[in-house]
Amino acid sequence: MHPTEAANPTQAPNPTKAAAGEHFDVAYLVLSGTTTAARCPELLRGLVALGFATVIALPTPNAVRVIAPRDLADVEGVQVVESYFDLAIRPRPPRGVVLFAPCSFNSLNKLAHGIADSLALSVVAEAIGRGTPVIVAPSLNQPLLIHPQAQASLRTLPTWGVTIVPPVDDGGGPRLAPSPQLIGAVRPYVRQPPVIARPAAATQSSATNTPPPRTRS
Repeated sequence: MHPTEAANPTQAPNPTKAAAGEHFDVAYLVLSGTTTAARCPELLRGLVALGFATVIALPTPNAVRVIAPRDLADVEGVQVVESYFDLAIRPRPPRGVVLFAPCSFNSLNKLAHGIADSLALSVVAEAIGRGTPVIVAPSLNQPLLIHPQAQASLRTLPTWGVTIVPPVDDGGGPRLAPSPQLIGAVRPYVRQPPVIARPAAATQSSATNTPPPRTRS
């Protein structure tokens, strides 16, 4: 933790309060190694379309077994980060909103136990600690979803200010929530560009300088 960010060690952070009303130029997509990681290019395009100035993809080590980093990097406007030395996250990851989708059984439980044994999980853990928005979308089959540890993790994370977008089941078993729902969960946190209004004085001056209509005598 940077010296200027030192906190009272006896006082737990309140992520929900810290992030209230805050908007960001940066969005992270963290992805685990589940079969639904194939949807991540679509999610990245959705984040870019929202208007974030910077969109960073952070695959876990297992994610690269399911989707090639080049498939993520091919999305225009996206930076793929796989190293602690990447300039996009130095000297420390910039403040932003984190979407963890898909989040696997392992990653879900590691987050809930404070385990940050990879770059991707470290970025998410830091975001939870500093109180910036973290949205987690589990991608679990039915046995893993009802596993006691998964249920405990799904109860723990919201108490830390994490938003859970639960799997959906349309009859074929639980699956990652639809992409529009995931992008919609991120939308409230994007910083919109300022609207440049036309100066009122210029409008009034233009009206004042308009010559009066000519009349016949």
